[in-house]
Amino acid sequence: MKNKKGGLGKGLDALFDNRAPIVESSQNKNSEFSDEKDSTSIDKVMYININDIKPNDNQPRKHFNEEKIQELASSIIEHGIIQPLVLRKIDNERYEIVAGERRWRAARAAGLEKVPSIIRDFTDEENMVIAIIENMQREDLNSIEEAEGLRQMIETYGFTQEEVSRSVSKSRPYITNALRLLKLPQNIQEKLANGQISPGHGRALLAAKDKQYQEKLCNRIINEGLSVRKTEELANNFKTKKTEKSKAIKDANVLQVERELKEIYGTKVSISTKGKKGILQIEYYGDDELNRLIDLLRSVK
Repeated sequence: MKNKKGGLGKGLDALFDNRAPIVESSQNKNSEFSDEKDSTSIDKVMYININDIKPNDNQPRKHFNEEKIQELASSIIEHGIIQPLVLRKIDNERYEIVAGERRWRAARAAGLEKVPSIIRDFTDEENMVIAIIENMQREDLNSIEEAEGLRQMIETYGFTQEEVSRSVSKSRPYITNALRLLKLPQNIQEKLANGQISPGHGRALLAAKDKQYQEKLCNRIINEGLSVRKTEELANNFKTKKTEKSKAIKDANVLQVERELKEIYGTKVSISTKGKKGILQIEYYGDDELNRLIDLLRSVK
């Protein structure tokens, strides 16, 4: 499995094998390409009926700009499809798009009956990862679509962040920061997806923690044109004030218990109470320290 994941890091070069562009216009079809579906040559470009092709269920891109689709459709009518679609067979008559859904949509809009395609035998995992790689390399995803795609690699297919990093050719901090955006409230994620605020604004909002304040500050970004730097300042100010307020109202007995637990566990311990309920937090700063704390807690009888 790890070898397969590592190989995907080659990106689209491995997908397309550096093939030369293939052109098909809506007016004529080059006779050197096969019109048969049963060819087994991996190098063969085949013309597949556009109605026998379905979108990729794991396509991370959810939003397609219709104006851009129409522009591409006009280009296809004028110049043809420059790069064939990549498909995988899902049954005897049907194919699923691995790469090229935007071209497929535009070809439908242009009125093409068949599209030049390369057939590949990909697993669900490979299909999903290649779709993410293609879109990320072409910068076709908004920040939320990208984060959802990366999360799917981790949660659905068991990739580690390191394996995700290698597969999509992005740094570990890039992956971490992308995934953090999914912690924002849904309505803020929607504003990120449609470009009303930037990913930098989104990451700055996370510092505030309080979701209501995040939403209030998000509206100020849109209405007042706040910079990322100003957003960070306001979010951090709110966090500081909230922390100071929390410390100010802590009972002296609670503070004493926190100090005692800090001595026992050798790390910061905080207790927050609300009525008869509360949260006990024990901080750690690395895998070794986490394992030490787990062993310590397990030893308590």
